[in-house]
Amino acid sequence: MSTSIIEPGARLAGRYRLDELVSQTEGASFWKATDETLARLVAVWTFTEGFPRTGDAVRAARATSRIADSRVTQVFDADDAGPTPYVVEEWVVGQSLTDLLKQGPLEPERAAGLVAEAAETLATANATGLFHLNLTPDKLIWSVGGAVKLTGIGVDAALRGIAAEHPARADAQGLGRLLYAALTGHWPGPGRVDLPPAPLVDGVPRRPALVANGVPPRFDELVGRSAFQAPVGPGPVGSSRELAEALADVPRLVPIPVSPAAAPAAPPPERGTSRNTGQMPSTEHRSGGGRGRDRAGRSRDGDGRPPGGGNLVRVLMGAAALIVFIGVVVGAWHFGSAMNDGSGQEGTEAGNTTDDGDGGGSDDEAQITALEPQSAEIITDGDADHADKAGLTIDGDPSTDWSTSTYKGEDFGKLKSGIGVLVDMGGPVELHSADIDVGPGGSDLELRVGDEKSLDALQPVGEASGAAGATTIEPDDPAKGRYVLVWFTDIPQVDGGWRGSINEIELHGKS
Repeated sequence: MSTSIIEPGARLAGRYRLDELVSQTEGASFWKATDETLARLVAVWTFTEGFPRTGDAVRAARATSRIADSRVTQVFDADDAGPTPYVVEEWVVGQSLTDLLKQGPLEPERAAGLVAEAAETLATANATGLFHLNLTPDKLIWSVGGAVKLTGIGVDAALRGIAAEHPARADAQGLGRLLYAALTGHWPGPGRVDLPPAPLVDGVPRRPALVANGVPPRFDELVGRSAFQAPVGPGPVGSSRELAEALADVPRLVPIPVSPAAAPAAPPPERGTSRNTGQMPSTEHRSGGGRGRDRAGRSRDGDGRPPGGGNLVRVLMGAAALIVFIGVVVGAWHFGSAMNDGSGQEGTEAGNTTDDGDGGGSDDEAQITALEPQSAEIITDGDADHADKAGLTIDGDPSTDWSTSTYKGEDFGKLKSGIGVLVDMGGPVELHSADIDVGPGGSDLELRVGDEKSLDALQPVGEASGAAGATTIEPDDPAKGRYVLVWFTDIPQVDGGWRGSINEIELHGKS
């Protein structure tokens, strides 16, 4: 029987009622269905007559059913011997990674924890000889029941005729792309995905740390090593198992999706993994007014207080507040008397304030604001790197950046002693702090201030070691001058060499 004549309401094997056609691919249709024997929702694949990969899909489904991991979508039935071949799977209700990212990127540790779950799942599947080869954010689902589900293992590749010379590496790249998407909200790979594409630089996706704020260097590097097979750090990630091991210590701070409209609201999951094994310690959550016991074995009300103790606590708290109030009033009266007792100290007229002369009064503090730079340029003792991009460090947009050239060795390839961005304030300022959004990897920075552009004339006033992401440098004493230099004394090893970068510089002080 061809699926072209199958309509909603048709039954397969006398028990699977096809309720709704969800999607179609070349040669196959995906249905929401009901297993009438067990009275449960299921997902069903049916195949057009003559579809050449039907047997492959059925065999892959049967192999998937033997994977001992609850995060793999369960396969209940598969048959290609009858007039209508089919595969029956678990119907997963929840939110895909695509859905979650429409609310914005995940927090880095949540993103890494979710992808770690997928990596462990794929590692188990790969060990049986099954691979995914078509990983997209739609395949990774956080279910309403509070579990991670990875759909399409084995079956997706079989349905689409996807093959890879190095399938383990292909799955590692797919996981790296999922991590990129979870960290940034952008998709860096092929395939039809309902997310904005990753921004490109010279045709290559921009690194996660340059797309989203707060991406730890560790995760930024791992994306490069997996998604793009960059030869940095320990080298390219060649398998799901390697990526799972790289994320083994990440807390499983699972995402908390918005419950679908058609599903009952689920309580927020506790901090920990989506499985019982390896679960992180968490506080037990209880709802309603039932009774429990505290660690000492005392009976407690549902709100955590000893029964009948709420009123006593409130009375004691009120008495304590009254005592404090009386003490404050009496203290203030004595203090006012001392200030006016004619003991030889000069007083002030009512409403006036005294200045202790150290410049630390509230009016003085209020003058510290974000300073407005006039221009930026590159200063170095060698060739200026990408000098035309210097202005991007003060354009107010952290998604743009200036970076050094990529050097083939440490110490700037032995070509220079340092390089930096010189900010011209247009006139003398008093600098109190510099907020610098630094690229990933860990750079050593020096902050210099002066009235001339010469490196020797700019005096060091602060430094930061291993800086990555948001970094603040505060001089011990306010520094005065027209020019502020953010100077790299060392840059990190990144993809293909050594390179430093700055997304944004914001200076605070008085003009």
